[in-house]
Amino acid sequence: MAYTQITFETSERILTLTLNRPERLNAFTPVMRGELLDALDRADADDSVRVVILTGAGRAFCAGTDFQAEGEDTFNYSKREERNTLETHRDGGGLVALRIYDLKKPLIVAFNGPAVGVGITMTLPADIRLASETARIGFVFTRRGIVPEACSSWFLPRIVGMNRALEWVITGRIFSAREALEAGLVREVLAPESLMPRAREIAREIAENSSAVSVALARQLLWKMAGAPHPMEAHRIDSKLMFWMGGSEDNREGIRSFLEKRPPRFTMRPSTDMPEFYPWWKIE
Repeated sequence: MAYTQITFETSERILTLTLNRPERLNAFTPVMRGELLDALDRADADDSVRVVILTGAGRAFCAGTDFQAEGEDTFNYSKREERNTLETHRDGGGLVALRIYDLKKPLIVAFNGPAVGVGITMTLPADIRLASETARIGFVFTRRGIVPEACSSWFLPRIVGMNRALEWVITGRIFSAREALEAGLVREVLAPESLMPRAREIAREIAENSSAVSVALARQLLWKMAGAPHPMEAHRIDSKLMFWMGGSEDNREGIRSFLEKRPPRFTMRPSTDMPEFYPWWKIE
């Protein structure tokens, strides 16, 4: 696929995806959604990619859904989607969020500017979120006469707690990167010129020191167990994965490199070397 609304750049085993509609503050469109889904599929299939960074071009990260084409009918799906119904419609931001949720590669978001609506909700399944001091964030749905989407009703309370999530969503107000930091929505707030260097520094730390298969399994363990009804569910799958990884070449290399006081040289690949019982969850 040739990309027109994002860019796809790899360097040092890091893939940088950039939302690339700066003239529209990188507003989200069906085209952008399709390109993001394709790029994330490519990232998962490419073992040379160890970490993904998602950022925006220009002065914004993403200003939310683009209203320019459809205006007040932007969310009137019954008028615009002849093949879809109340039961079959799938929210576009949710498709991106769910793809990130199932991603085998860690994803770092670098908010270079405002992130509003789907511009923030689709990033909630990311592993690490960094923000520029210029970033502003808003869950503005109630001010547009709609509801939170992109699975954010599941993700947001798990990240910042129910009270903070409700206050942000019900008021729909725009808030600062510092407030996002205090609530745990972002990990760090940085000067604009330091944002991407810091994102790449974290990405290199992962790429140079960790097993790609271990990382893929670990991020799925944490997310998939977030809704488990009892810690026994985590114990069962932890035990199964520890048994399987304990006999792997990456485990042997991890121990050897530690004992020999040298950087590890992990060789297992997420595209081919995952356990036979992966994925262990099943969603209808």
